Amino acid sequence: MSISPKGSFITFEGIDGCGKSTQAKLLLDYLNDKGTSTILVREPGGTRISEEIRQVLLSTDRRELTHRTEALLMTASRAQLTDEIIIPNLEAGKIVIADRYIDSTVAYQGGGRGIDIAWLHELNQFTTDKLLPNITFFVDILPEEAARRKQTESDRIEEGGMDLQSRVREVYMSLAEKAPNRIVVMNGYESTEAIHQKIIEEINRRNIVA
Repeated sequence: MSISPKGSFITFEGIDGCGKSTQAKLLLDYLNDKGTSTILVREPGGTRISEEIRQVLLSTDRRELTHRTEALLMTASRAQLTDEIIIPNLEAGKIVIADRYIDSTVAYQGGGRGIDIAWLHELNQFTTDKLLPNITFFVDILPEEAARRKQTESDRIEEGGMDLQSRVREVYMSLAEKAPNRIVVMNGYESTEAIHQKIIEEINRRNIVA
């Protein structure tokens, strides 16, 4: 996989309820306040087509959706987002922050749904044109804590409960072990501000943001 030579690509990962979306938004505001041109995208979604796919994927009225179909729709949404939004903005020299990206498919459809992980890696390469984030922040908490924090109704994937989230977390941990130069594990039990400050320190230490 390759990294854009112009802009910087930062992704956030973790099980549902870990606080990654909050951290992604805080980083967006921080960078824009500094005058750094930064955008935030989410998965699945981020474009007109991808948002329509999101509705199918997350709706509890679509429980008949098979695991293979889920994996293909997730990566189809990603392909559209990558081609339409992420790559053009990176080539324009902007910073792109993504709330979920390639690792979510490996963790959720691989660990959570039991689909072959090696095949999912190949699928990710095809759908992203081999684009790889400069850095990924994996906000780690236990499923029990995520369930305690949750304040909204579960979507179709979240209905898998703590068993699914436990399998997902195990794969995230494995990915972090295999790619320590890209994936940084953040302690999701620390305060929101403490995590945010450590994220800023890390991107500054790596000179990811000019």
